[in-house]
Amino acid sequence: MSRSSSFRLQSVLELRRAQERAAGVAAAEAARAAARHEQQAADVARALGTAAVPQHLDGAAFVATMVGLSALAADEVGARATARATAEQAAAVRAAWTSAAQATKALERLAERHRLATVRAELAAEERAVDDIVTGRYRPRTDGEEGTWRD
Repeated sequence: MSRSSSFRLQSVLELRRAQERAAGVAAAEAARAAARHEQQAADVARALGTAAVPQHLDGAAFVATMVGLSALAADEVGARATARATAEQAAAVRAAWTSAAQATKALERLAERHRLATVRAELAAEERAVDDIVTGRYRPRTDGEEGTWRD
């Protein structure tokens, strides 16, 4: 392909590809963060589920145990809220990645159309050149002279 027929949006396509790669990395990181927060929430819930109040406690120990369990329950609520928020964030980042991939794909289709049009134009030019050679070689001469100049 000649320089004049290069895809004018090539730099935009490269930028879109870079954006898509960056969005993919961000989506993977967001998914890992969401999974990590979900695991932390499950760990806290498991700890709360296995926590037990001993049978014989004096008043201060009972209050301390209840405060500890209450704090653990609050930690679970907070961990679940964080897990939910990071899952929503991961979904938003994944949507941005999808959008970037669609923009890249659209430009790739344009680039492919341009490449095909360029190939077609080059083939048509070659055919015209061959036709010119063939028709020039077999053009009938009416005056019997071959290439002399006349007034």
